[in-house]
Amino acid sequence: MEPQGKEESLPFSQSENVGPHLSITIVGASGDLAKKKIFPALFALYYEDWLPENFIVFGYARTKMTDEELRNMISRTLTCRIDQRENCEDKMDRFLKRCFYHSGQYDSEEHFAELNRKLQEKEAGKLSNRLFYLSIPPNIFVNVVKCASLRASSTSGWTRVIVEKPFGRDSESSGELTRCLKLYLTEDQIFRIDHYLGKELVENLSVLRFSNLVFEPLWSRNYIRNVQLIFSEDFGTEGRGGYFDNYGIIRDIMQNHLLQILALFAMETPVSLDAEDIRNEKVKVLRSMRPLQLEDVAVGQYKGHSKGGKSYPAYTDDPTVPNNSLTPTFAAAALFINNARWDGVPFLMKAGKALHTKRDQSSVQTRPW
Repeated sequence: MEPQGKEESLPFSQSENVGPHLSITIVGASGDLAKKKIFPALFALYYEDWLPENFIVFGYARTKMTDEELRNMISRTLTCRIDQRENCEDKMDRFLKRCFYHSGQYDSEEHFAELNRKLQEKEAGKLSNRLFYLSIPPNIFVNVVKCASLRASSTSGWTRVIVEKPFGRDSESSGELTRCLKLYLTEDQIFRIDHYLGKELVENLSVLRFSNLVFEPLWSRNYIRNVQLIFSEDFGTEGRGGYFDNYGIIRDIMQNHLLQILALFAMETPVSLDAEDIRNEKVKVLRSMRPLQLEDVAVGQYKGHSKGGKSYPAYTDDPTVPNNSLTPTFAAAALFINNARWDGVPFLMKAGKALHTKRDQSSVQTRPW
């Protein structure tokens, strides 16, 4: 749906006032990503006292659900992963009491107006900032942003939007999506997130690269033969193939998660560890990459099999996947960077579903000394 409006008259509040209240709305709250990643991440922030003292979390999705049903759903995935210096159960109970739910269509201004009334009721007239986390497919980003901007933006604080990958299907659709979102948002209100970058190993990669005097001089083609980036899951689509089939493993995993790690691994030392300086160095790496050749890529799709008396379905056995689908569930590729540091070094990417093991791995093979 093509939004109507002008960038110079944004319905989102431009105020950057820091208020005492934060309202977080998870759009797509009944989905797998929200249940497994987003709500647990919010609880981890709450457990570590990283959220404001006054905050609420609203789930928004088409699924009919009560507040209590939402709490029961997300309570199964909450854990105190760090330590037990405070009673975990009590902390969970207090967090869950701040979680609410509203059912509505993603393209309904009326339903977002109803959400707005519920938010205002909880905010009780206080200065409030609003954050919308879009855990939904990109083809409905614009509908949600339009409805939220017109009917549920903050009138006293800032309003910001986090969008999950995939951000379009290709360069053209990604650019078009950005253009449409900017009819309602300014660039500094849009936060594009890759949750894979929150993994501890990935977060530590920059420290390993730039703070370790042993590794940095060795980080080049003179000492490194190849770099391997591997992502494997030991389960298939399990009824969620309808979404996956539109993208495949390359768009779903390789061009975002693994490519981000490659850029972090290969980039030059940034001026600082600020986000903008790191981004600039990542872009230099991506612009130096050799166009991928067909002979450097292998793709496949998992088939059904039996092992140990148990049967495992094929990808096309998923009822949400077309029987004649050729969408790859596995891909391997050799990528090269045409710059002085990495010339001739293959970066080997592998990603797949329904493999023997679950693994996230980055490895380096060095040259003989």
